[in-house]
Amino acid sequence: MALNDEIYITIVGSGTCMPSAHRGSPCIAIRFQTHYFLFDIGPGSLRSLSGLGINFHLLEGIWITHFHPDHTADLVHFLFATRYPKILQTRRPFSIMGPSGLKRFLNQLQSAYSPYLDLPKGLLRVQEVPPNDKIPISWKDLSFKVASSNHTEESIAIRMETPAGKAIVYTGDTDFSQDIIRLSDSADVLIVEASFPEEEKVKGHLTPVEAGTIAREAGVKKVVLMHFYPECLGTDIGGACRKNFEGEIVVASDSLNLIV
Repeated sequence: MALNDEIYITIVGSGTCMPSAHRGSPCIAIRFQTHYFLFDIGPGSLRSLSGLGINFHLLEGIWITHFHPDHTADLVHFLFATRYPKILQTRRPFSIMGPSGLKRFLNQLQSAYSPYLDLPKGLLRVQEVPPNDKIPISWKDLSFKVASSNHTEESIAIRMETPAGKAIVYTGDTDFSQDIIRLSDSADVLIVEASFPEEEKVKGHLTPVEAGTIAREAGVKKVVLMHFYPECLGTDIGGACRKNFEGEIVVASDSLNLIV
């Protein structure tokens, strides 16, 4: 019997650094067959994962797009909780992957909290994936590619493909970028930030209109908008994206489930 090629996506956090009763900081949970991993892990992600029935100790990998706290802060909680003795008894090796500077970033975190984030040797694998590395990363029958995003010096977007060719892209934070368009070419789902309305455009971030342009130019099937600042939440986010994109548009909310 052929294995299930479906990708199960949960929007754990659809918000930003701004505290919200309804939206957590960025975190996307992915399940492919029996494999679980995350794209970003903002503050409060582990608590939200618990509420969704996703066991943090089953995660095989965490992808980090850049080092801003709203995308990384729960790494502290994750590493500390992993040290729980009953977790360590059965915990399998896992990976944290991300842009150049990831090893230094994690070393500094562990140094700041030493020894409370230290893990047994061989349990944690850290892999830096610079955007100029054009060779796809193979992992658990999946293929990953990255590209620079137009946000910070190190920031990356991530494309994941299954053996059957299904593809999802997560931009993390980005401004308009031809690199993102190329990475997203013909993807089944583009999970893209849409931080501010058009009339309040902020450098380093997208508006819903710009997100729609990227989706159209990339020829994606579905766009999932997230990372909304308060200024954007008071507007017609989907309608603004629709100005430039005719495909399916999803305005993300926390706990939203998607199947690709």
